[in-house]
Parts: sequence; structure tokens; C-alpha cells
Amino acid sequence: MLLYLHVIILAKEDRVRSTMQPPRQYSQLSSGDVNLPPIAGVATLTNPSVDASSKAEPKTFKLNYAPHFNMFRNSAGEDLIDQLKFAADHGFTAWEDNGMKSRPVDLQEKIAKTMEKLGMQMGVFVAHGSIGKLTFARKDEAVWDSVLKDLQDSIEVAKRVNAKWVTVVPGNVDETSRDRLAMGYQTANVIDLLEPHNLVMVLEPLNWFVNHGGTFLKGSPQAYALCKAVDSPSCKILFDIYHQQITEGNLISNIDKCWDEIGYFQCGDNPGRKEPGTGEINYQNVFKFIHSHEFDGVLGMEHGNSQKGVEGEQAVIDAYIKADDF
Repeated sequence: MLLYLHVIILAKEDRVRSTMQPPRQYSQLSSGDVNLPPIAGVATLTNPSVDASSKAEPKTFKLNYAPHFNMFRNSAGEDLIDQLKFAADHGFTAWEDNGMKSRPVDLQEKIAKTMEKLGMQMGVFVAHGSIGKLTFARKDEAVWDSVLKDLQDSIEVAKRVNAKWVTVVPGNVDETSRDRLAMGYQTANVIDLLEPHNLVMVLEPLNWFVNHGGTFLKGSPQAYALCKAVDSPSCKILFDIYHQQITEGNLISNIDKCWDEIGYFQCGDNPGRKEPGTGEINYQNVFKFIHSHEFDGVLGMEHGNSQKGVEGEQAVIDAYIKADDF
């Protein structure tokens, strides 16, 4: 079963310091998987090349919403650095890039330097992916060693780009008829892999009904039980609001019950996985609840645009301005 683990690298002896809540500064999906929209802060999009005197004052959001590369492509252009600047100009203080690990080192360094200058925080990138494979649920030392090597290799990337979270896709639930392990044993194997390795992993339950049938982790109670079983600050939940609306609904109640084990959020409305306001989720109330708990971590914008082009990017900006108005 496909289980997304977003991993926060612990800082020990020059390693990246891990905290459940990242330091605050103001200034499945890679960017290519969906046409993810910009999340932003002013009512009118402006190109970063426009003279500063013509720019509107950026919206100050109450929460750290994190766009992706190419979410602002129509408004900011193809250059990734210009996209970062555009986001900062529109009030964003965080960023996600699932594909960061595959980018050239010099580009990683340039992105990190730009984000530091803009006061933006790096969210997740993918450290290991094994969609559709049995990696974590079945005890296989060779496979586990491969996963851990991917994670260790990702530490250098995380240090380079000042990231605290990386995504791990540890595979599907073991449903083979031969040598199939009962769910309880599979869960124990997941815990055995997580606990000893000095990594803060944020586990992401994924829905079976629309996107990821057969994933190991699909509900927030299961993720909560795993984190409690590990009983370590190195194991927390990524609560993806889109996935959990499909799987279980009752969002505010479930977030509340899981609160002390949540380290990261991601967003997307349902149905359609587009920006807030295009589906059934009352994002204004959900964001208000998260903010009331003084969450200063990152909320990744893992969704697409409901409309194309600059108009679609503006619609996303307007959606987040509205959802953040509480």
C-alpha cells in the first residue's frame, strides 16, 4: 500500500534540524503531476519584472500556504526563480517541490539562496518513491536498506535547500495470497523501519476511492495509532485534507483528535482536487480551526487549477484570500 511519509530530517552534527513546526520567516505530486495553481495574496496577479512602484501590497496570510513550481507559470513565466519571486510578491512564505531531488545541484543552491533572501521556507520534496510495490509492509531487509539509502542520500539535498520535510512513498499493502502477513504484522514492520533511524517522518494517509487504491495507510486514526506506537517526535502525521475528506470526512473533529501527532498539512478541495471553494469542503472553517491551534507549520497546496491560464491562477489567489479571511 502506498503510504506517503513526509520525513523531517533531524539536525544532529550539521544535519538539518527537525522540528514538527518549522521556524517562521516572512518575506502526488511533482509540479508536473497536476497543473497546480498559485496560492497567493493579492487580488491582481503581477509579473515580478514589473516595477515595484506598480505592485500592490502583498496579502499577509495567517497560515503558511506553499505553492509549487509551475503553479504561477502563466503569470510569472517559465523561470523557476521568477516563480519564487512572484510567489513572495504575493504573500507566500513557503514552497513545495516534490522534484527537488532530481534538480541539478547548482539549481538547488540557487533556489535555496533565493528562498532565503525572500524569507520563504522549503516544504516537502520526494526522497523515495515506490508506488505499487511492497516495500515497507513486507519485511525485506534488502528493500529496507534501499529505502534507507535513498533517505540518507536525501539528507544532503535537504541540507542544501534548507528542507525539513521529505516525502517517502513506502509502497502498498501486502495483499498477495502467498506469504501474506496479517495487517497487524505489516503495521509492526512499518514501525520497525521508522523508529530506529533518527528521522522525523510525517505519515500521509491516502484515499482508496479516487486516487490510491491499495495503499497501506488510508485513515487518520491508523496514522495516529502508528505515531503513538512509535512514541517518538520523529514520527508525525501529514494530514492531507483532500484525501481525508474522501476517506472519512468529519475533518475538524479528526484533525482535533490527531492534533498532537500532526506535523504538516496539505490541501485540495473535493471533488476535483482543485483550489478551495471549488468543492464541498468549508476551507475557511478548517483553516480557522488550524490557526486557532497556533499552527505555524506548512500547508502544501497539492491541487490543480479549476481554470486555465492567468485567469485560473487569479482564481486560486482569490480562493485563498477568501479561505484565509477569518
